Amino acid sequence: MQRLPLSIVLIAALNLSGCSSLISSATEEFGNNLSAVILNHNDPETVAAGIPSYLLLQEALLKQQPDNQALLLSTAKLYGSYAGMLDNEARLAALSEKALDFSFRAACLQKKEFCQLKTLSFAEFEKVIQASNNNDLASLYGLGASWALWIQGHKSNWDAVAQLAQVKTIMQQVIKLDEKYENGSAHLYLAVLASLLPTAMGGDAVSAKQHFEQALSLSLDKNLMVKVLYAKHYARMVFDRPLHDRLLNEVLKSSITQENLTLINSLAQQQAKQLLKSAEAYF
Repeated sequence: MQRLPLSIVLIAALNLSGCSSLISSATEEFGNNLSAVILNHNDPETVAAGIPSYLLLQEALLKQQPDNQALLLSTAKLYGSYAGMLDNEARLAALSEKALDFSFRAACLQKKEFCQLKTLSFAEFEKVIQASNNNDLASLYGLGASWALWIQGHKSNWDAVAQLAQVKTIMQQVIKLDEKYENGSAHLYLAVLASLLPTAMGGDAVSAKQHFEQALSLSLDKNLMVKVLYAKHYARMVFDRPLHDRLLNEVLKSSITQENLTLINSLAQQQAKQLLKSAEAYF
């Protein structure tokens, strides 16, 4: 029988405690612990089957604490993790919408200037983002990651795709403030953005390679998805079969067990097998 001790303790605290600070602390701890358990799981199928119940639980907690920034960010991250595992465009679009909404709410709580980011001109948007500081890193990165996922879920809408410029601006600021944040993942986002289009259509292979290499270095070779995306986006972009196969074979030979990366590494190995299988036809 599946045991849910954390949720039982938390619900009891919410129902019985009159101390708002205690409730807030318990809720944040639960959200962080839940994210950690999911990210450290080694079976994507089990996670995919179990996450929906926890998503509903986290939203129920947010009903009681709508201004809990940490819970908003952890819920957005959880939605993003789940949506990124789906092979269903309609569900990806819907769930990425929720992740982005939670991230915007968290950003607005962080700084009042962030509340209008959706409606600002791009010049105004850049000014606000570039004025942010290290205290804003969690909100900035969470917003950029959710926004990128939302664009992926709405890729047939050119108005959505045009907002890649906003994501790029956010991730560039994250790098400026602390390029090591989240193991250099901002570099990974910029690498993928630079390699989405062929060079002849505006893609930037040089920039993509630089960001992929920096992401590899900062992740200390622990995040296997960096190599998968490097192969999928850059190596295929420049038709470099030796690099493509080397990166993917390195992924398959690596251990997936890494703190907060086990789930994504499991997914990386699955994708590496698929990419190698399709390589002959692509190259």
